[in-house]
Amino acid sequence: MPKYVIERETPGAENLTSEELKEISQTSCNVLEELGPQIQWVHSYVTTDKIYCVFNAPNKNMIKEHAKQGGFNYEAINKVSTIIDPVTAE
Repeated sequence: MPKYVIERETPGAENLTSEELKEISQTSCNVLEELGPQIQWVHSYVTTDKIYCVFNAPNKNMIKEHAKQGGFNYEAINKVSTIIDPVTAE
């Protein structure tokens, strides 16, 4: 299944409390449950003013539907073509 990285502008993201992050996560999981097993949230990276989410999904439209139903913004949805890491250098 294709993997996507979603970039979300979230001013002050680094200052979100654990309770706020829990609420965001619960909203996402509730929407995912409604959408079914064809879309999966892998994890997210919270930075200063952005949240980068990694999802497995059949297409961008499914990612957009998750955002719409969850009330999540997104600035970019990028399909991952390849993953590299230190082992790639060997």
